[in-house]
Amino acid sequence: MGDLTRRFDWTGTSLGAPETWPQSLRTAVRIMLNTNHPMFIWWGPDLIQFYNDAYRQTMGPERHPSALGQRGRECWAEIWDIIGPQIEHVMAGRGATWHEDQLVPVTRHGRLEQVYWTYGFSPIDEDYGVGGVLVVCRDVTREHLAKIALQERETELARVQAIGRIGGLEVDLCTGHRSRRSPEYIKIHGLPPEAVNESHADWLRRVHPDDRAVAEGQFIDAVRGGDREYAVRYRIIRPNDGETRWISARSVIERDADGKAIRLFGAHIDITDQVEAERSIRQREEEFRTLAEALPHHVWTATSDGSFNWFNPRVYDYVGARPGELGGKIWSKVIHPDDASASATAWTRAVTRGQPFEIEYRLRGADGSYRWFLARAVPARDEDGRITRWIGTNTDVHDQKRIAGKLAELNATLAERVEEKTRERDRIWNVSQDLLLVTDRDGVWRSVNPAWTRTLGWNEAELLERTAEWIEHPEDIVKTRVEVRRLARGKATVRFENRLRHKDGSYRWLSWTAVPDQNLIYAVARDVTAEKAAAERLRAAEEALRQSQKMEAVGQLTGGIAHDFNNLLTGIVGSLDLMQTRLNQGRTDRAGRYIEAAMASANRAAALTHRLLAFARRQPLVPKPVDANQLVLSLEDLLRRTIGEAIDLEIAPSKRLWQTLCDPNQLESALLNLAINARDAMPGGGRLTIATANTTVGAADAGSSAMQPGDYICITVADTGTGMTADVAARAFDPFFTTKPIGQGTGLGLSMIYGFARQSNGHITLDTAPGRGTSIRLCLPRHDGVPETDQASQAGRDRMVATGETVLVVEDEPVVRGVIIEMLHDQGYLTREASDGAAGLRILQLDKPVDLLLTDMGLPGMNGRQLADQARELRPDLKILFMTGYAENAANAEGFLQPGMDMITKPFDLGHLSQRVRDIISS
Repeated sequence: MGDLTRRFDWTGTSLGAPETWPQSLRTAVRIMLNTNHPMFIWWGPDLIQFYNDAYRQTMGPERHPSALGQRGRECWAEIWDIIGPQIEHVMAGRGATWHEDQLVPVTRHGRLEQVYWTYGFSPIDEDYGVGGVLVVCRDVTREHLAKIALQERETELARVQAIGRIGGLEVDLCTGHRSRRSPEYIKIHGLPPEAVNESHADWLRRVHPDDRAVAEGQFIDAVRGGDREYAVRYRIIRPNDGETRWISARSVIERDADGKAIRLFGAHIDITDQVEAERSIRQREEEFRTLAEALPHHVWTATSDGSFNWFNPRVYDYVGARPGELGGKIWSKVIHPDDASASATAWTRAVTRGQPFEIEYRLRGADGSYRWFLARAVPARDEDGRITRWIGTNTDVHDQKRIAGKLAELNATLAERVEEKTRERDRIWNVSQDLLLVTDRDGVWRSVNPAWTRTLGWNEAELLERTAEWIEHPEDIVKTRVEVRRLARGKATVRFENRLRHKDGSYRWLSWTAVPDQNLIYAVARDVTAEKAAAERLRAAEEALRQSQKMEAVGQLTGGIAHDFNNLLTGIVGSLDLMQTRLNQGRTDRAGRYIEAAMASANRAAALTHRLLAFARRQPLVPKPVDANQLVLSLEDLLRRTIGEAIDLEIAPSKRLWQTLCDPNQLESALLNLAINARDAMPGGGRLTIATANTTVGAADAGSSAMQPGDYICITVADTGTGMTADVAARAFDPFFTTKPIGQGTGLGLSMIYGFARQSNGHITLDTAPGRGTSIRLCLPRHDGVPETDQASQAGRDRMVATGETVLVVEDEPVVRGVIIEMLHDQGYLTREASDGAAGLRILQLDKPVDLLLTDMGLPGMNGRQLADQARELRPDLKILFMTGYAENAANAEGFLQPGMDMITKPFDLGHLSQRVRDIISS
């Protein structure tokens, strides 16, 4: 029934949805469904019905399951003349009712049955009074009929005894317990007619095994003792049908002059029905106690003379007493002194007259405070109408009394408060600057406040009794209709915006908040036209500012590049000019010096180019799996020499640090740059700490930074130097920004590191303050691969001269191509050359040996990568070395460098190129 009750559509009844039910109804339904005793509930004016599984078993298919949620009068029309007045009695607040062995004829399984019920109707209180009726009942038809049958049987047995026809027996105790049984005894014990002279052993075998020892023991004790009367009850298993029956035996023992037992005369009665009735009564009593203890109310009983003799645990819990401690005198002390006299008088009158007892009084709780209770009690009577006991309850009505007092106070001032609230609403409606509107669910306007006229120029008559389509902006009509339909379905609207036409033809932006209620929609709109215009002006100003900042950054970048390259080109051109002058004079003594000066300027230019590419995140990286702990430890000696003895270096590698995928050379350069910056920030000495750690960025953390969610390894470089101000920290990663004196820094160090981190899918953060030092945290994504080791053999590295291998050089710049060809010839290689990809591909199509393809990436037409792909189709094992100075991050893409491929970055010296050619050919 619990499942059926939960699935039942209660919205079709006067009760409505379960979540709207009062707490008292939900509590009563929960108790009813969780008990095994038949229980029933009627609720509300319609007496809507609930019942549990135990009660369902007493119903026929005519009513179950249709009775659930049905009106009481409709369901029980055939017996309404019996139960209707009783229900009205309880619902009217006149107290509970109790009915025992009540004949209530009901139709079950297609026929009218004469059913006897024992039941009680108890009120379920609600704030406004009695909300419903709780029915505790039992079908006692069998018990009633058994009781009647038992009474008839006892009458019959009395007649039988009067004429000597009872279950009688005679036992000869002198001759070995031989006995004689009367016909009635034979019938009671289920014996055949020939068993009139059965032995004592025959009787003992018939006694139930569980009672045999007791029955025989009592018999032997009675015979051997001095008793002249003997009575016993025991069970037998009747031989003729196997039934277990209860026997009551009363006997008289005849003794001689010496007191010796001679003969026994006995009368046996089958009392099975009586025992079952007694058991039923005890069970019913136990069920009553169980139910009373389970109820949330106080339940108590009293004897017929009004002495309290039992309280359920709720009473003891409330007053703070132990079971058995409450009696008449103690109970009277629990009642408030001001209520004690009236309570005692009412109780005495009820007990004397045998009438129901009802009174409200205050009871003291365990904490010493008093609460109001409604006490009710009714007498329980036997068949003769005599009172056997009183059954009472105490219902906590403290909150109801308090609320009733407040309601009385509120009712006294209701009219005045209603009038005041109406005036307040009218004032708010008329003076509000917000546009207030009431429409029906079709969007037809029913009421507007004066703010509409002030805002749109239309008067009230022009706006009402039609929808807003006639003044809506054409672009907003569809979305407005969609929003109105959402409101009609019960969905609230928050910050919905559309445009309505002013009487002068212009449009006003309105921001809406609206809620539906029954058949109407209540809306508040605010004119946000000015805010919209201001926001648009702000957006345009911000865009102009961003564009200006971009142009400023580009100007700084261009000026910085031009300045540095002019310096570098001056060194290169000046050195070459001096060398040419000396050669024309026939002097070569200082040629080496000029060459070294030109090479130094060229190498500085190459380094500047790398930094620019790193800042632009377009440098060609060669990513490899890297163990950051190992890399940092390998730099320790270099770092100590770089920062000097005045600065303490502390390296704190993390245990079990994850691998990362990056260009190890660029990572070493980044760490060295950070160490140099830290050294310059600590001119008087200090401490430099380099620590590694694993970290995981969640979705919530990623939302507040530029990092993607995932696992990262982080390298933190922290110093105890001067730190940076907020303005300097904000520009720390800007290109060409430096706080160092002129000539001591390019301003590209941190910007290069930033570009390297972003190009490696990582991130860099800065934490600094003046006087607190600086901490820079470089985070790179986790990689599950294994760090690469140097696999080249020492023999391959030592080999300085080629042995006739053929190298195809594809380079569009003639000077660069010529220099490379000449270098390869000097190393002993055979060469073929091409100026573009198409020419190089034609050479590869010839049946001539080519051991290495050395190609520029940025070729005209077919680029170097496309040439490599087609070359691999012709010669799958061909080794390829790419040359690049601007690779658009292609080398950092996963899978770009396949086995047998490598890359070298321009500009490079010929020695480095020669080494890379030897390495890839010999690998």
